[in-house]
Parts: sequence; structure tokens; C-alpha cells
Amino acid sequence: MAHAHAAGGHQQLPTVEEVSSGGIVIDFDDSSFPVAIIARYNRGGRLEWCLPKGHPEGEETNEEAAIREIEEETGIAGRILAPLGSVDYWFTVTNYRVHKTVHHFLLEATGGELTIENDPDHEAVDVDWVPLNALGKRLSFPNERRIADLAREVLTRYVTGG
Repeated sequence: MAHAHAAGGHQQLPTVEEVSSGGIVIDFDDSSFPVAIIARYNRGGRLEWCLPKGHPEGEETNEEAAIREIEEETGIAGRILAPLGSVDYWFTVTNYRVHKTVHHFLLEATGGELTIENDPDHEAVDVDWVPLNALGKRLSFPNERRIADLAREVLTRYVTGG
């Protein structure tokens, strides 16, 4: 069994790279521009509201993974309008560290019904439409709140006022 040791005898945890894709899917037929977000329990058992996301499967692109994961977790089908950049962060699980990169996209809802019944991992415990302007207050994570702010800026390119 391989053991990673740093200089000085301290044990160095192995690092695993993880990639997820997801984003902000907006219903443009509603003037409050609601966004479909999910609630799930974190590893510590706390309920968190977050953007739908997940790992690309097989040869999927980040865009394809975002569309599929959003539809699986929220029931809402979407079409990508623009990339919203990516965030990365570190966390530690029992025996290793994870460096996770999440690619976010802005999507237009094209159909579907709000439901968590299609989530194959059953991670989502609730799903809700949240008006874009209230999204920052509902999301649990600062990096996702920044993505929501960016989505509001990008949205002005797709929506003409009055």
C-alpha cells in the first residue's frame, strides 16, 4: 500500500480532482425570471439550497453535463445561453483532499415540470423556483451567490427592458 509522506514526517493526504457542471436555469416566460434550485443535505446533515450540478459522464462535455444534471435534479429541461465561469474549492474527506472545479452555465428553461423524482442519486430533497433577484438570499454558498450575481449581469444581454 502506498503512503504519501511530506518532508518532516507529516502525512500528506492524496488529492483527488473532481469536476462538476451545472448552473442557473431561468423561466423567461415569468417576469420575475425564476431559477430552479435544489435543496439537499450536506455531509454534516444540514439542509443547503444550491444550484443543480453533477459530474460529466463518459464523453460528455461540460455543457452536456450541465443540461443533463439540471434536468435530472430539477425536472426542468434547458438550453445553454452563456457560460458563467467556474469556481474551484478544496475540501477534505476522511482519507483524502478533493480539489473540485464546478463549471456554471446560464440556461433558458425549455420545458419540463419541477420535480426531484428523476434524480438518479436522490441527492435533491426539495426543489423550488426562486425569483432571480431573491436567489442570492436563498443560496447557501457564497461562491454560488457570486454566480447568481453574474447571471443577473449576463441576463441583461438577453432581455430588453419594456
